Amino acid sequence: MIDLYTWSTPNGRKVSIALEEMGLPYTVHPVELKAGAQKAPAFLKINPNGRIPAIVDRDEDDFAVFESGAILIYLAEKSGMLLPVEKRARSVVLQWLMWQMGGLGPMHGQANVFFRYFPEKIPAAIARYQNETKRLMGVMDTRLAAHAYLAGDYSIADIACWPWVMQHDWAGIDISDLPNLGRWLGAIGARAAVQRGAAVPVAQAVPDVETGRVLVT
Repeated sequence: MIDLYTWSTPNGRKVSIALEEMGLPYTVHPVELKAGAQKAPAFLKINPNGRIPAIVDRDEDDFAVFESGAILIYLAEKSGMLLPVEKRARSVVLQWLMWQMGGLGPMHGQANVFFRYFPEKIPAAIARYQNETKRLMGVMDTRLAAHAYLAGDYSIADIACWPWVMQHDWAGIDISDLPNLGRWLGAIGARAAVQRGAAVPVAQAVPDVETGRVLVT
């Protein structure tokens, strides 16, 4: 059983989507960010950086993993899914995963902050992060012109990127001129496991009738 500590952010959704796709049993522990629960001493023992998501693998002597990219790799290796074994195919997946972690996520996050949350509207900052995020989405669009998914087959790289791209409107970014990206966004969003994972933990998820996988505490 995996204990998932998360909240309704793009980084948090990566892990719940992966867990659903992989069919791994997990229990959700919502970490209310506005209440500062991510800084509570008990949570800092799991993730000393005080950020979500984090997991504890109860089947592996309560082994804790933090950082969303590291969690995706850990779960892929545990399940044997969504990360190839062959070294070149594996490298392609990891390249796009690291690209998301170092580029798309941070830039899109700043675009969200300055466009949506920052108390003072600073046009230069808004434009800087929106433009860079749009550029990165253009990189994806070019890649997806020749591939159904970022690494060829559906993988943890797609799972890492999708929750960010789906927030493009929230950051004030128009992707109507990126048709390949739009096709990819819709295809992934149509997956039942993605829909279930994206609803965690905001929706009070109901355990699957057959597997009983999702348990919300």
